[in-house]
Amino acid sequence: MSDLDRQFQDLVTANRILAREEVVDAFGHVSIRHPEHPGRYILSQSRAPELVDTLDLMEYTLDGDPLDQQGRTMYSERPIHGGVYEARSDVMAVVHNHSPAVLPFGVTGQPLRPMFHLAAIIGPQLPVWDIRDNFQDTSLLVTTMEQGRDLAATLGDGRAALMRGHGCVVAGSTLKEAVMASVYLQVNARLLLQSLPLGEVKYLSPGEIELMSQSQVRPTSLARAWEYWAVRAGRSV
Repeated sequence: MSDLDRQFQDLVTANRILAREEVVDAFGHVSIRHPEHPGRYILSQSRAPELVDTLDLMEYTLDGDPLDQQGRTMYSERPIHGGVYEARSDVMAVVHNHSPAVLPFGVTGQPLRPMFHLAAIIGPQLPVWDIRDNFQDTSLLVTTMEQGRDLAATLGDGRAALMRGHGCVVAGSTLKEAVMASVYLQVNARLLLQSLPLGEVKYLSPGEIELMSQSQVRPTSLARAWEYWAVRAGRSV
């Protein structure tokens, strides 16, 4: 198997992992920057992540134009991916999801910050992007590059950003990193929803976040988590 084929297989596995861990359901998507053409990215045709296979993968320009559509239906929110890849040369993978645990933090003003060690990877505090601020009333779907670029500006150099009333976007320097951040973002949100009614939450300090996140993105840590999630999702590693 070529390195390119392996990365395509990993993208399929990422779709299955995110579905198995209930980060995505019928909706949501994950992409990788094309390994050989940095001005393009790879994303499935419009399909539930749990069903995605290699034949569903499509190649796009950063503007979201398909190179070989073959009559396949495309995700309407491709600008989420294109906007982030255009703004961030360091990003090699993007996840968009609608995790129910994460959604409350995008509409209440309650900050979403890491409160346990494995959530350090999400960063100190997630910014909230509100599409209505610059685009008035919409369907809340990110369907234009102008909107995608605006979202990318809110994400900045961070790993994740919330989307008011919609979900979140997660960026990673590798696919495994983006998947790990997406999973533990959801776990951290669930724990916060359980903890906040009990009293004041003691969040991770900036130093703890830096040290733990460095540990999490080590190849050995990413490989350990990836293997576990992949097997749970029925994929070989």
